[in-house]
Amino acid sequence: IADELGIEHDYRKPIQLNLSEGKFWAAGHFRLFLSHISAFKERASLLQKALLPFGISAFVAHEDIEPTKEWLSEIERALFSMDALAAILTPGFNDSKWTDHEVGIAVGRGVLVIPIRRGLDPYGFIGKYQALPGLGRSVQQVAAAVFDILVSHPNAKNAMIASLVDLFLFAKDGDDARHRLGLLSRVERLPSKHLDKLRSNASVNQPLISYPGIKEGVNAILLSNGSPPISLKQAEPASNDQDPF
Repeated sequence: IADELGIEHDYRKPIQLNLSEGKFWAAGHFRLFLSHISAFKERASLLQKALLPFGISAFVAHEDIEPTKEWLSEIERALFSMDALAAILTPGFNDSKWTDHEVGIAVGRGVLVIPIRRGLDPYGFIGKYQALPGLGRSVQQVAAAVFDILVSHPNAKNAMIASLVDLFLFAKDGDDARHRLGLLSRVERLPSKHLDKLRSNASVNQPLISYPGIKEGVNAILLSNGSPPISLKQAEPASNDQDPF
């Protein structure tokens, strides 16, 4: 309350966490914490795998904590380095000693919370969020719906788009590049800073832009967002009086 009112006080204690030791996030991906009860861990793991093609690295405690690590410290690292949290609301979720703490940290940090309703309605601090229906949907459908929320919500859109742009620019091959570009094309109104990064980096990345359809796909995204297309500069031919290297 004092922070909200701008009142100085001596009760602020900075959180000391070594986030660099967390190796559970896939590099360059959006970081999503999956909060769930232990009885749902197998399906949570399926959702984790379904989210990865969307550029979303999901943390599932029962799968991602190394046996040699202190489990509570690892969960803390994930909670304080996540970009958003998805709460899988199954019966018994609100009886867990840990799920409410996980959601509370997300709310306290101001990151987006996505309630996925699977037999339990959002309650308490997450009651204000519109729930994503989970029953009657496949894991792939839920993953796609989570992606659509992340690329449109103000609290997550910027980080999600930044991950998509980076994953496209560092695509491992043509199929991967086209897949990442397809995800970017689903985003409405890309912010100018991401458009500038996409244009400037793609235009000088000859291996990437040489894949069939990539240049056209990039330009389609740029033009649909009112941004100038890329134009590749041709290399100047060597002068006749210079020996080739």
